[in-house]
Amino acid sequence: MVDKLDAALRFQQEALNLRARRQEILSSNIAHADTPNYKARDFDFSSTLAQAVEHGRQSQSMSMNTTSSRHIAGEATAGGAPDLLYRTPTQSSIDGNTVEMDVERVNFADNAVHYESSLTVISAQIKSMLAAVQP
Repeated sequence: MVDKLDAALRFQQEALNLRARRQEILSSNIAHADTPNYKARDFDFSSTLAQAVEHGRQSQSMSMNTTSSRHIAGEATAGGAPDLLYRTPTQSSIDGNTVEMDVERVNFADNAVHYESSLTVISAQIKSMLAAVQP
């Protein structure tokens, strides 16, 4: 039962995690807009989400070795952070900084809207599951 619930919410969970990570990266780019030689970073959201969902389906996990029978068995999934790429600027800067504030603001706002919509979708999924189990 828990596996089915996990599978039903996995896509939205991965999407929310990646959107939050992308928001951090974009805000870091904005914060370093005046830092000389700072290179703007980002990642391809679509391919990273597809990899994360596929990895979740395979559910490869690692188990910890215990040295005593009283130890709690631990388990962790083998996951990783998205591959960060450098953004190619459309207009070069004299100080070597590749942050373009207009591009960063648009990406930041777009990512925030997608994050909110993902929250709305996952909230609706949870509400429909709760309605199905209540008498």
